[in-house]
Amino acid sequence: MWRRPAQIGIRPHPHRRGLGTSTVTARPVRVRCAGCSKTQVLLPTALRVRRADTTEVIGTALVHKANGLGYRRIAEGLDRPESTVRRWLRRVPPEHLHWMYTQGCERLATYAADAFSRIRNTRNPLQHTLTMAAAAFHARERFGFEDPPWTLIGMYTRGRLLAPPRGG
Repeated sequence: MWRRPAQIGIRPHPHRRGLGTSTVTARPVRVRCAGCSKTQVLLPTALRVRRADTTEVIGTALVHKANGLGYRRIAEGLDRPESTVRRWLRRVPPEHLHWMYTQGCERLATYAADAFSRIRNTRNPLQHTLTMAAAAFHARERFGFEDPPWTLIGMYTRGRLLAPPRGG
């Protein structure tokens, strides 16, 4: 169980880049585990750990990749460095795609099981993984969520839209 510590100071969090010229400012919450007394910083699902860009920006890059664009054109369209976009795209290996697909299917089955009949297999693993977008759309529609779809997808992936680095 987590509780807010009274005496732990929190520094303001830097701005994160959104789509276009927008920025997102968030002040993360620091909490203390009641069991072990360790502290953790909790980020909103619209933000990624150690990323200067929001979930929406990174997700948009993944959608463009699924639609066949290369990292250079994606970087140009998002106005981001090519090396950054290339690094995002490399952080989604096949094992992680399968994990994300499973997360999306579980959510979609919960919200709108009949939607599976409208999703066709494109034989593109990344495009097929974006079933999570369908789950987010149906969650917004069914429950009246106001959160943007990419924020919900950030929640579905438990903050792991991009895979962690491989050990080695």
